[in-house]
Order: sequence, then C-alpha cells, then structure tokens
Amino acid sequence: MPGKQSDEKQVEAGAAENVAEEDLGGLTAEELRQGQEAALELEDMMALSAQTLVQAEVDELYQQVRPLGQGRFGRVLLVTHRQKGTTLALKQLPKASTSLRGFLYEFCVGLSLGTHSAIVTAYGIGIESANSYSFLTEPVLYGDLITFIQPKVGLPQQAVQRCADQLASALEHIHSRGLVYRDIKPENVLVCDPACQRVKLTDFGHTRPRGTLLRLAGPPIPYTAPELCCPPPLPEGLPIQPTLDAWALGVLLFCLLTGYFPWDQPLAEADPFYEDFLIWQASGQPEDRPQPWFGLTSVADSLLWGLLDPHPRKRSPVSSIRGYLGRPWRQKKEEASEEEEEGNGEEDGEAGRASVNKTKISAVMGLCQCQWWHHLHHYDHHNLAMLTITFIIITALITANITSITIIVTTVITVITIILLTTVTQ
Repeated sequence: MPGKQSDEKQVEAGAAENVAEEDLGGLTAEELRQGQEAALELEDMMALSAQTLVQAEVDELYQQVRPLGQGRFGRVLLVTHRQKGTTLALKQLPKASTSLRGFLYEFCVGLSLGTHSAIVTAYGIGIESANSYSFLTEPVLYGDLITFIQPKVGLPQQAVQRCADQLASALEHIHSRGLVYRDIKPENVLVCDPACQRVKLTDFGHTRPRGTLLRLAGPPIPYTAPELCCPPPLPEGLPIQPTLDAWALGVLLFCLLTGYFPWDQPLAEADPFYEDFLIWQASGQPEDRPQPWFGLTSVADSLLWGLLDPHPRKRSPVSSIRGYLGRPWRQKKEEASEEEEEGNGEEDGEAGRASVNKTKISAVMGLCQCQWWHHLHHYDHHNLAMLTITFIIITALITANITSITIIVTTVITVITIILLTTVTQ
C-alpha cells in the first residue's frame, strides 16, 4: 500500500539462530537472507530513482487518450507522447494519499520484475508533478480479469487453465527475486486480448521482501491466508512467505471456475462455508463435499486442496499447477447435476445452511466494475421449505374451493413469515 512501508519490518537474518523455525513460519536463514537482499536492492533502486524523477506536469509531456483503470490509490490512463506519438499507460498516484517513498517503492518493484512475459513491463520514467507522482508502463488495452468473469459461471475451462499457468509463472518469477506479491485478485490481472489468451500481473504496491513482518490490518477477506488470522508467532507480526500467494491463487482459481468465492473469510468460527470446507478436507468423504464445489472434478479438487491447505508448511507451491494442466477441472453438466441432487438429498438443515445460503458471494464478477464485493443472495433451505409449504397450502385451498380472500390472507401471512425468518438468519 503506498506510503505504508514504515509500518512493516524486515526479519533480521542473523536473528534466525535464536528463533525457532516454526516461529518464522518455516522460513530458513537462507530464505531470510534472500528477502534481505531483495530489500537492499530495492532501497538502492529507490535512492537512484529519486534522483532521476522528471519534474513536470503530465499534460506537458503526454496527451490523455482514455482512462484504463481506477483504484483507491490512483488511476491508470492511456496516453501518447506529445512529440514521439508513442502509446503508453501512465499510472498516476495523488500526493495527498501517497508518500514519495511509497511511490518509489511500487515504481522500483515494477522495474525489477517487468522482464517477465506475464508481468506488465514498467519503463524507467518516473514523473513528479505538483499534485501527483506518475510512472509509465506498457499499455494493456482489454481491461482486467473481473470484466471477463461470468457471474455464477466463471471463465471457460481453457481460459482458466491458461490464466493459471501464466499467473503461476509470474508468481514464481516474483518469488525467485525474494519477494511475495500479496495482492492476487482479478482486478490486478490485466487481459491482453479479447479471447483472454494472455494475461499480465500488475500493481505491486503490496509486494514485500520475503520475511517482512506483517500484521493483519483489517478484517480478513477470501484471499487472506488463515495463518494471518491467527496471533502472530513474533510480537512484530508474521514473517511473510510465498505460501500467502499460493493461498490467494487457489481462491482466485475457484472464482474463475465457479463464479463464486469459496467463503467470505477463512475463519471456521465465523464462516460456515469455510467450516464446511475444513470438514470435507478432514474427512475426504463425498457426502461432506460443500455445494459450491459440486461442479469441479477430482483433479480440480486435488489442485485446490493443495493450494488451500490451512497449514502453510503443507501448502502446495504455485508451481504445482503445472501438474494439473490439460486435464478436466470441471465436470460435465450431467455429472455435476447428479452430484448436486445427491448432495441436496443427504444434507440436513444444519449442514445445508452453508451450502445454499451463500450471501456476500463474489461480485465477480462483472455485475458492477466499481466494486468487487457485491452480494448475490440465495434462499436457504428454511426459506425454500416455507415456499414449498405455501404452494401446497394454496393448492389445497384452491382444490377445496376456499374463497380467494382466504387464499390471499394465507399467502400474505406466509410471505411475512419468510421475510422475518430471512432477517433473523442473516
């Protein structure tokens, strides 16, 4: 996050001898040294970039063509160089919400990583204007991944596998440089063509060197790894490592395959969907399979179970994705329908509450691009039961030639009851 680097500390590699490996999240002294080297390299780049910032107003150098994206901390514009006519993307961060150090950090991380085909290429031109900081990147013209995801459906399977392969490769590159990306989500995946053949990772404001000590700054979201939701092993926080990216990538792949989030937050005591997932993962029994997972194959199950293992030391690396490419991740529609019918027949009221009443599900998903967190509300089993009873009662009344007034009164009372039950259960 721009301007927030001062709130984070890097674990000293020399201190690793006095701290148990478990307390460092499994990080070894060598891994900590790699993270420290990445941090020092970035500091050097930032010092050099600060001396070479172009002092000018953006409009003097570039002509705006159209907006490409807008976020909480800035915007991205498609621009052309006024003299050369070169088309570029320009990311602009207002000084009111961005420190110079925060800007230089994101700028330099992008420069250090931009040689990878699945990472947006950053150019070494930073601009300081009266009210903003800006830097230039290659233009990616087809928006972000969220605009391609169909609600309650996701993406075509081949597109999902292409995205998974390219994103895993990009994350491997980031990890090889001693960094952790920390911000996997559809808004940060840019699409290079209408068919979603190629994607690129962008926005490195949250990227940090491996071993940086972090605390959870707000409520957890689906992408938040469960270890961040627990009390940190060290007073200053949890030493971050690539397993955080593996978790977030697993959640993203589930969204791409289904059009839903698997849960709202990875806390069993607070989220019944995550609790259902843990029960299923512990038992491995088909009857414990949560409803949102019904359309996926055993191949996809194995992949996602590995990436979404709640224990970071057991979690699969992002590179594990390659072992699952080229095989089906979605069931055929007939198989998924049969499995869903079997699952619905076996659920009791308690087990079914999390499988059907999925409120606060992904906005994926294209319903409104200005915000990712929208709510898709579904009836739970109690409401479905009440509707069924209503239908039976009304049918019986009609069959018995009861007056229309009685039918209307019965219907109104039942509807009010459903509304009250829905309010209570939510």
